[in-house]
Amino acid sequence: MYLVGLTGGIATGKSTVAAVFREHGIPVIDADVIARKVVEPGKPAWHKIQEEFGPDVFLDTKHLDRTKLGDLIFNDVEKRKKLNAITHPDIYKEIYWQTIKYFLQGHPFIVMDLPLLFETGHMLNYLYKIIVVTCEEDLQLQRLMERTGFTEAKAKLRIAAQMSLEKKAEMANFVIENSGSARDTKEQTVKVINVLRSSKHHWKLRLLVGFCCTVLLAGAYWLKNRSSKSLSTAT
Repeated sequence: MYLVGLTGGIATGKSTVAAVFREHGIPVIDADVIARKVVEPGKPAWHKIQEEFGPDVFLDTKHLDRTKLGDLIFNDVEKRKKLNAITHPDIYKEIYWQTIKYFLQGHPFIVMDLPLLFETGHMLNYLYKIIVVTCEEDLQLQRLMERTGFTEAKAKLRIAAQMSLEKKAEMANFVIENSGSARDTKEQTVKVINVLRSSKHHWKLRLLVGFCCTVLLAGAYWLKNRSSKSLSTAT
């Protein structure tokens, strides 16, 4: 099984593309969903955030107020680093467990929806291919404002805080342009799926894993026999 990264800018339409992959039976690991899961009330990260940032970043329901916390860390690099130090270990642990689960299920490849793939660089060395979803700047701004209720000024700041779409597209293996109709985006995505499905890269990885497992089992068997012989000789 090989890994495919899916990324882009905020409000460019990654979720739309991810949905097409799921429609075709391809597992998608969504880092945003996991990020919400690890900060649910009572989770270790939830307690740590409360200790670090206080009760003001929580709603009356005890759930994290993501908007308020986002505003708090947006212009404060140190606070953002502290939050990442709290949440990232749990997020990546869950990503790894889901990856192992899908590997054991026999999927040839899976998609990892990682909004800040290039910004963090954490998963880059593990990915076989990278897909970047882009759209026109005006449309991205409009979508973000409609989705979040941000003012135009605030939305522009959030977009500017990320790596530019042009730079991300330059580092991608596939670029899906999501400025047109939903049908057009789906057609582009299906073409990418067909290319990925034609790849035999997952067999190389499975053979490598199989070889390593065989070596480990052979080593364990040899050690067991050696121990048994040693005990027989001693007796």
